[in-house]
Amino acid sequence: MPRPLWSGAISFGLVTIPVKLMSATEDRSVRFHQVHTEDLGRVRVRKYCEAEDREVSAAEIGKGYEISKDTLVAVTDEELEQMPLPTAKAIEIVAFVPAASIDPVRLSGDSYFLQYDGQVAAKPYALIARALARNTKVAVAKLAWHGRERLVLLRVRDGALVAHVLKWDDEVRDPSELAPKETKVTDSEIDEALQLVDSMTTDDISGYQDEYRKALEAVLEAKAEGRQPPKPTEEAEEPGGKVVDLMAALQESVRNAQAARGEDAGGAEVHEMPKERAARKPAKKTPVKKTAKKTATAKKSARRQRGA
Repeated sequence: MPRPLWSGAISFGLVTIPVKLMSATEDRSVRFHQVHTEDLGRVRVRKYCEAEDREVSAAEIGKGYEISKDTLVAVTDEELEQMPLPTAKAIEIVAFVPAASIDPVRLSGDSYFLQYDGQVAAKPYALIARALARNTKVAVAKLAWHGRERLVLLRVRDGALVAHVLKWDDEVRDPSELAPKETKVTDSEIDEALQLVDSMTTDDISGYQDEYRKALEAVLEAKAEGRQPPKPTEEAEEPGGKVVDLMAALQESVRNAQAARGEDAGGAEVHEMPKERAARKPAKKTPVKKTAKKTATAKKSARRQRGA
């Protein structure tokens, strides 16, 4: 485990649980340096003071808040640490809510493990962890950290408490204007979409990998060894630009998903779009359509005769 990033206590009613906070995830992205393309010399960012027109060291840099265009107020780290916040050294649980009530859009992406700090904290830590594990609720708490108060969600994973940072209500934008207006979707299309959902449902997503990172690492390895980078095996077809029969696309997707899982695709039917519809041309009376109409009428007559 990495070193603790914060130490304090979970405040659970009158129960106090000393804990340490450490990152639950790690960034495995490939990172690049900025270089001068002429000679690959490193390009670095230097910090200059506008008033004195000189480079300053990290020890000379502090925080300032802009009250107006030409007015700044200096704020020291000591002043921030001494603010009268009850959550300055505590993760204060304020409520328990159903896990399903938390909108995933509020999850900021920052997740942390909480480790109990000392043997005295082991029993109350295990108590709240097991209490959460026995129901479908999660704890919502407040934590002051890195110059701001944060809202966090506490849940249990393999017996350990995990904290997920949440966005505040006013940090989530209203998406209602993005929803399609007056778009008609039939019950048959919804049923087909639900069938596609069922055919793609799984209980385990641990097998997915970052294919982009693997391909990038292969390119970097080849360049480091003086070889030509691997070339793509096939060009991906760009999406969009085609008129699609939605029902046919759903049915084909269901067949592909079932085939990928080794299941029988069943009798899923795929209907090709009429060319006139695909091209979005107005219907015209043509000899072809008349022939098709006569053929359809003849088929209906034949069925009636067989039925007789």
